[in-house]
Amino acid sequence: MTDNYQELANAIVLLAVQDYRKALKKLSISPHNRMLTSEIRKLERFFRSNYCRLLTDIDGETLIKKLRQEVLK
Repeated sequence: MTDNYQELANAIVLLAVQDYRKALKKLSISPHNRMLTSEIRKLERFFRSNYCRLLTDIDGETLIKKLRQEVLK
């Protein structure tokens, strides 16, 4: 990928990571919030998707586990 495309790919994944962190933090405060649960599921599907693998070499499952550990510690 050219540098510009790689920067865009990185920005997409980074935004998803930021959104996931926020949603996990909010869910820890409001554990029965269905909208947050739905948002987390959507983001986890993205991290596990072929599209995400196309954008980054980071394993989606590993990323999810690390983010959960980081936020929920």
